Amino acid sequence: MAGNKTALVVAASRGIGLGLAREFTARGWRVTGTVRSPAPELQAIPGVSVETLDINVPEQIAALQARLAERSFDLLFVNAGMMNNRADTSATVETEAFNTVMTTNALGPMRVVEALSGLVRPEGTIAVMTSVLGSVAANTGGTEIYRASKAALNSLFKSFVARQRKPQTFLAVHPGWVQTEIGGPNAVLDVATSVRGIADVVEKRSGKGGVAFVDNNNQEIPW
Repeated sequence: MAGNKTALVVAASRGIGLGLAREFTARGWRVTGTVRSPAPELQAIPGVSVETLDINVPEQIAALQARLAERSFDLLFVNAGMMNNRADTSATVETEAFNTVMTTNALGPMRVVEALSGLVRPEGTIAVMTSVLGSVAANTGGTEIYRASKAALNSLFKSFVARQRKPQTFLAVHPGWVQTEIGGPNAVLDVATSVRGIADVVEKRSGKGGVAFVDNNNQEIPW
């Protein structure tokens, strides 16, 4: 039953991460959310446990792993990410900016997955927040560096899955075009609609096993 389910949502202070914490809590899940700094909105959700984590600091990942070592979760959802200058290309992006986006959108999230996957029950779900822009097959140009970072995340995630010998379910999730800091005010979905769909996807695919790249409507996306 949902009331017995537990979720660890990484990067839950605002936007979609905060929305996921609210949505799963409303469905009766017990949620732990991570933040880099105090997050009053997350802390105000009844029953939510809050942990501190900067995904770009390996020592903090190791410390969180140690703090949670005696716990287990039905869901690990790594939501962290950032947007760079959308106009940047491989010809124009500064090296430091490129490295920051790649670390925050690909390496950091996967370091969290690698470190915390052992906390997820064998029948549980491990999910990362990606984007349809990370689809190499569907690449029509634009937003090149962000695309590359999400494609890198997808590739690293699939490589991780290929090493696993557990019957867990692995999901790379595109949330839709959402009204967040990354999606912008002209996006077609509000956060509540997006996370409702994402939570539905997690619950529908729970226990099915395998790896899938899906959107918030449970439609599969070409890698």
